[in-house]
Amino acid sequence: MLFQLIARNLAPHKGPLIAIVVLQFLSTLASLYLPTLNADIIDDGVVKGQIDVIMNLGLWMLLITAGQVVCAIAATFLSARLAMGVGRQIRRDLFNKVESFSSQEMGTIGAPSLITRTTNDVQQVQMLTLMSFTLMVTAPIMCIGGIVLAMAQDVPLSGLLLVILPVLIIAISLIVRVLVPTFRKVQRQLDDINGVLREQITGISVIRAFGRRDYEAQRFATANGALTTSQLRAGRLMALMFPTIFFVVNITSVGVLWFGGQRIDAGQMQIGALTAFLSYIMQILMAVMMAMFMFMMIPRAAVSAERITEVLTTEPTVMDAPNAISLDRLDGVLRVHDATFSYPGAQSPVLSGVSFNAGPGTTTAIIGSTGSGKSTLVNLIPRLLDTTQGSIELGGYDVKALSLATLRSSIGLVPQRAYLFSGTVASNIRMGNPQATDEQLWQALETAQAADFVRNLPEGLEAPIEQGGSNVSGGQRQRLCIARAIAAQPAVYLFDDSFSALDYVTDAKLRMALKPVTRDAAVLVVAQRVGTVKDADNILVLDEGKLVGQGTHEELLLSCPTYQEIVTSQINAEDAQEQETPA
Repeated sequence: MLFQLIARNLAPHKGPLIAIVVLQFLSTLASLYLPTLNADIIDDGVVKGQIDVIMNLGLWMLLITAGQVVCAIAATFLSARLAMGVGRQIRRDLFNKVESFSSQEMGTIGAPSLITRTTNDVQQVQMLTLMSFTLMVTAPIMCIGGIVLAMAQDVPLSGLLLVILPVLIIAISLIVRVLVPTFRKVQRQLDDINGVLREQITGISVIRAFGRRDYEAQRFATANGALTTSQLRAGRLMALMFPTIFFVVNITSVGVLWFGGQRIDAGQMQIGALTAFLSYIMQILMAVMMAMFMFMMIPRAAVSAERITEVLTTEPTVMDAPNAISLDRLDGVLRVHDATFSYPGAQSPVLSGVSFNAGPGTTTAIIGSTGSGKSTLVNLIPRLLDTTQGSIELGGYDVKALSLATLRSSIGLVPQRAYLFSGTVASNIRMGNPQATDEQLWQALETAQAADFVRNLPEGLEAPIEQGGSNVSGGQRQRLCIARAIAAQPAVYLFDDSFSALDYVTDAKLRMALKPVTRDAAVLVVAQRVGTVKDADNILVLDEGKLVGQGTHEELLLSCPTYQEIVTSQINAEDAQEQETPA
């Protein structure tokens, strides 16, 4: 899986890839040839007193060394660029894939895990790609070439390799085998700590308000301690690898000098040949060490590649049909027939058998207790989720037959959790209509009852908005999100509990201002307050995912017990509040 991921992203870069292999090959050949030249200098120049031989061979060594350095630098530079390119492509593919996910896939994998996979996991694969070109291309050439050239210097002494290499490979393989599950555990714990940290940063005001700093600090410390323990275990195993390698290297050096000295004393070997042989042994062991270093990185990169591939191979449950219909605009005729939605593996559906019609110029309100399926119903219309049974039609077309671009450009959604993006007031509102003029933006703000507070900002439409809209109040954030939907001039407006942060006066003004703006569009309003929905043309009452009542406010007061309970509970709550308010 790891090498398939890397190979797939290397395919568009065949030219640089070939250049890197050629440069590494030339650099390694130069490194292998230098000990032989050094042996010739000693045996043919120093021992025999031939100064001209020393000068000539020395000049060749300088030239070959310079070429080796140039090739190594060029190969490293190209390798770094190629590895960064692979990382960029994987991040781009992950981003594009995540953008296609529905709410269902987002909930299954989780935002903290997706962040880790797009950053840390990609970094692991990217680093392995870089090391592959700087080490893995060099290591086999150096190892095989070193063995051949060492045997050319002295065959009997080369027998030491038959003992040394198996010992080194077995020792390192055992360490690497233990590293694999450790690295897998580390990546999972990175997800956990990211999840805790993200939750605590997002909810910092709640933590402070309820005095839970110590509890949350302990919760973070637990996740942090688990990650630290796993990383220390991996670090100890990695630390054990290098002393093992150097122990074998030093023992090998002693063995070569011991047996080589005996062969020189017996006249079976020259001093230069022993020097070259020792250099080749070191190069062989260095090649093995480089390979082992790579094998040490592979387990963690392999775990990361698994996690990346899991995202890339996850098929979105919501996507365009093979022959999806693309239109410039749809009308606001909405028909929902027997809409049902169940999460995979759930024992009962979240929404079951809901049917209703809505047309241009009409307002359909949805009310019900928490968890009754109101938001799920709203999410089915723009296909943030897909119905598991039943159908939804917009403008006479089944929403599943329409392209997502056509469908969603015809819908203005104001989600339950009002969210703004870092930028300006104007850039946030223009998300609904990138071509909107400043005049259209002000009109949308006037309708959303947000124009006054935007005018009071020093920069007006260009006033900065922090990520999530953290520098404006909850009510201001909701009104800006409503203005964003109005600026899109959609065929259907979906207000998912979008007036909850507004006071009654602003709520009433906003609903009055919306009437002329939405006269050619269908309006769906999810609300908790009866005051927000009582003037709707049609009110849907949901209870435990089922439609238990449908009609006007007056009709439901006579025919729907669930609606009567909601109205009664809110009237009693208001009466109690009035009695508690001092005169």
